[in-house]
This record gives sequence, structure tokens and C-alpha cells, in this order.
Amino acid sequence: MPIHLECLSHTPLHGYFDPAPEVLADVERVQAAARERVLAYDPELVVVFSPDHYNGFFYDVMPPFCIGAAADSIGDYKSLAGPLDVPGALASELAQSVLAADIDVALSWRMQVDHGCAQALEVLTGALDRYPVIPVFINSVAPPMASLRRARLLGEAIGRYLARTGKRVLVIGSGGISHEPPVPELAGASTEVAERLIAGRNPSPEARAARQERTVAAARAFTAGTSSMRPLNPEWDLAFLERLATELPAVDGMTDAAITRDGGKSAHEIRTWVAAFGALSACGPYRASIDFYRPIPEWIAGFGAMHAVPVAAA
Repeated sequence: MPIHLECLSHTPLHGYFDPAPEVLADVERVQAAARERVLAYDPELVVVFSPDHYNGFFYDVMPPFCIGAAADSIGDYKSLAGPLDVPGALASELAQSVLAADIDVALSWRMQVDHGCAQALEVLTGALDRYPVIPVFINSVAPPMASLRRARLLGEAIGRYLARTGKRVLVIGSGGISHEPPVPELAGASTEVAERLIAGRNPSPEARAARQERTVAAARAFTAGTSSMRPLNPEWDLAFLERLATELPAVDGMTDAAITRDGGKSAHEIRTWVAAFGALSACGPYRASIDFYRPIPEWIAGFGAMHAVPVAAA
């Protein structure tokens, strides 16, 4: 089975508070090259591992992992809105296969995805529905979360299933790396905020606009150096990317406490990259390229991109 991997950071702040033009041009150049690779590869199926930012998943029921058998993008932060082209029967079969591999995963026939998923699809394919796509949610912001080892094993179980389909598959990891934007936490939250985290689906346009304004304001303060948010950590980011490229099982030793300490509270989105590389590794040895890395304070993110292919294909 042919398989190709693309992992990339996403940001809700693109178009709201951008870095210097030359930095933005570098990001867009790298993203265009990734899109060219994907379109040349022309996948028959896309599997995208992505987080959620309290837009589709809430504490009323917060699974560590969930496979979407039908999904719509909500269109937050200027991301594309609308339905994904999800092959429901195949997604359901995938979920059953993962459960048979002793990895607990939920299944949704009404998944809502946000910019964490939609932005990756737009960057890499130009649309939400250019190819059949199975979205895989990985909880990365709402403790407790499954370990990185569990995310790797999830990816491996999905990769073994994909190998049996015989399809030409693209796997995507969307998230990370070091960053700590103003995502609220349930611990210590006010009654109003707690309710939003437990059951905050489909907020009013006014509430969504206010949330976006808070994020932009936080980015401005972070860039100006007047924020208490954790600094970006390029050294940690690059060490993580190198680990994916050369020694994937080593991520198993990365604890939640260490990730928060070194990368920030939203650095847990690296689980999406780990799962994507786990899927690729299930198909044999691979060769990976770190295509881009730069700390971008305007986007409150260590921003990176990688691609990888099996050694035989390379």
C-alpha cells in the first residue's frame, strides 16, 4: 500500500495578526510545496489526525480518541466551513479494527471539526472535500489525556488497517508544537466558563467573535512581551521533530507534566504528529524530512512542517 505523510502546525491567527511579510512568505512557500506533493501523489483516502479547541468536543463526553464517520467543519477563524467527504462505512470499519487491536476509540456520525482539522485540509488539498477523508480527533487540550505512547499505538493500529485497504493513503498530523494560547481550563474555572467547556456547542456569532477577539489580543500581548503566557521553546520543538524522524518510540517517555513545562499547555497537540507517524511506521521503515521550523510569536506557536515516505518509496 502506498502511504505518504504530511505534518504541519496550524494557527487560528493567520489573517488576523500575521508575522513580517518575509516570514509569512516562507510559511506559504513551504505550504505550497507540501500541497504540490499531495496533489502529485493524488491520494485515494486521507486520514487526518487533529485536535479540537472546545468547538466540537466538550466535557459532557470527552473521549481520548474519536473517529468520524460523518463530519462538518464549523468554519471558525476564517477556516473553510461545510461537510467533509467521509466514507462512513470505511470509517466505521476502521473504528472496529482499532478496537480489535485493543485501542479504545469512540465513533461519531456527527463530528464537528474546527480549524485544527480544516486548515490542514485547505493547505494541503485546497478544499474540505477534494478527497475522501476520515477525521480522527485526538484530545489535546482537555485533561486527562491519553499518553503519547497511546497516541502512537492508535496510529499504528490505524496504519495496519490502512495497509489492508490497498488504497493510496495520505496521513496528516495537524497541531503543535510549543505554544500556550489562551485556552480556558476546567480546573478553577468560573461557573460560566465551566459550562462553556462542558456543553458549549454552537455558540452565538457574538460569542464566537468575542472569543476570536480575545485570542488576537493575547497574540498582540505575547508578541509585545507583556503576556504571562509561556515562551516558545525552539530547542524543545526541534528535538521533538528530530525524534519523530529518527526514534519514534522514544516519544513514549514524554510525560504530560514535562510537555506542559517545556512546550506549554497546548503543546499536547504533538499527539497528532505522533499518531500520524505511528500510522506511517506500521507500514515499515520511513524517511522523514523536517521542511520548516520557526518560532512565530504573532501566532503564539513554534511553527513546523514535516513530510515522510516509506524507505522503499524514497
